[in-house]
Amino acid sequence: MRVVVVPTGDGGGRLQVVDEAGAPVGPVQVAGDLADQVARWERERQPRWVWPDTTEVYPGLLAAGVRVARCHDLALTEGLLLAYQGSAGAPRGLAAAWARLRGEPVPEDAPRARVAVEQPTLFEPAQARLAGGADPLEAAVAVYAAQLRAMAEVGHAERFRLLVAAESAGALAAAEMSHHGVPWRADVHDALLTELLGPRPVGGGKPPRLVELAARISEAFGGRPVNPDSPADLVRAFARDGVELPSTRSWVLRGVDHPAVAPLLEYKELARLHSAHGWSWLESWVRGGRFHPEYVVGGVVSGRWATRGGAALQLPRVVRRAVVAEPGWVLVVADAAQLEPRVWAALSGDRRLAGFAAAGDLYAALGAEVFDGDRARAKVGLLSAMYGGTSGGAGPVLAVLRRRFPAAVGFVEAAARAGEEGRLVRSRLGRTSPPPPGWWRETVERAALGVDAVDERRARRATRDWGRFTRNFVVQASAADWALVLLAVLRRRVARWGSRVELVFFQHDEVVLHCARELGGAVRDVVEESAVEASRLVFGVTPVRFPLQVSVVECYAEAK
Repeated sequence: MRVVVVPTGDGGGRLQVVDEAGAPVGPVQVAGDLADQVARWERERQPRWVWPDTTEVYPGLLAAGVRVARCHDLALTEGLLLAYQGSAGAPRGLAAAWARLRGEPVPEDAPRARVAVEQPTLFEPAQARLAGGADPLEAAVAVYAAQLRAMAEVGHAERFRLLVAAESAGALAAAEMSHHGVPWRADVHDALLTELLGPRPVGGGKPPRLVELAARISEAFGGRPVNPDSPADLVRAFARDGVELPSTRSWVLRGVDHPAVAPLLEYKELARLHSAHGWSWLESWVRGGRFHPEYVVGGVVSGRWATRGGAALQLPRVVRRAVVAEPGWVLVVADAAQLEPRVWAALSGDRRLAGFAAAGDLYAALGAEVFDGDRARAKVGLLSAMYGGTSGGAGPVLAVLRRRFPAAVGFVEAAARAGEEGRLVRSRLGRTSPPPPGWWRETVERAALGVDAVDERRARRATRDWGRFTRNFVVQASAADWALVLLAVLRRRVARWGSRVELVFFQHDEVVLHCARELGGAVRDVVEESAVEASRLVFGVTPVRFPLQVSVVECYAEAK
């Protein structure tokens, strides 16, 4: 059963049952209390809910204590279809989709990207007005039917349907994780900030440790005042001491022999902690013992998530000391080991590389057989081959890999050529790369006219860079496919335990659950089973293993 839902903005909503093709079945249902109606039908009929945008509907349901098993998110699905058709970045949402369906201009206020919203007290109606004053429910039904037709026409339609289902399930999981929040000990966080930075400064000044390090940096430059927060000031200071730097990035500084480097590296790390996860962050984002991140599903073109503030996807290890399970509960932390090279092996069908990917440590296995036991060289080589890197002595290593794994290297090089020619590439499930931007095409076209040598150099650089992007995309987006399907499968499997298990955190290839202590072992087993199912759904029968490192701990920082 499928039910299209459109909130009315007053806590109510209108619902329309549709068939498998999206055609209306029976009369429109009007609900004065949308949460109550959804809860009843979820218990009795377990439908697939179809709504314009999960961020408009589901937070309100969760606030009312209602959880649903399945949905179809029209906005997310339209984003996937637009990208598949080469129109990534075009306005989306119900109003935009309705206008396109009718061949009319897209409203100017239609959103171009998904933006997470704070949890509402009532359900949020669609933001942009529908062309011609159309009925939002009628429009949603029509758009859903059009999406079903479009999904049936794409290449590898079954895979694309899996992508749509996983993307929509991810939206449900994101709303649930924002609703539950990550267990967070504010007192532990405050203590570690004091330990690392000194007492909290009054009036918004710098913490004592940063003041001390800034003084040491200036002393290292002969006592001349240097602003450690200014890259330009630092570059000039190093130049005065005979050290020319292309930038003051940490990896550049680590290769420099100068007394200012050690305190500067420490300063940069602590300053980042203070600005991103300091006392102000703690006051803004942690309430009631929980950190409530606001996720943006598919916020990156590769399919990875983004966040709307809170830096949830960049939690440094030291801050994870504050993520502590509540009394009687534990955290189950699962991290996909060496995910992207394994995805590469499965995508390319290279049997030799798949053989190494069947090992627990792919890099160690490859290093032992191909690089005289040098795991580090194996890792550098694989990453360089996947992402087109040529620096740091990668050239000879790449040559070895090209001979040993021609199918794998050929796969990413074909993706690179597609980008260099301005063509689109797709992930395993059909997520599509954006087309090259207008400046790229203009640069290439000018070079084709033979204007001058400068244009030719720019064009070569532009095509090479875009080829590197598409080379990266096919692997990164397919890894995001796998991780998203894992999350969807895991969410479905742990539903059996109801409120005794919470999905609380998701970060690219890592997921954290909060569960009653006695369920820790069972949840760990379900996580591992979910990884196997996700691999089968995404890649079918493959010799490649996708192992998870799963830890049952009381503190996030204790996870392996």
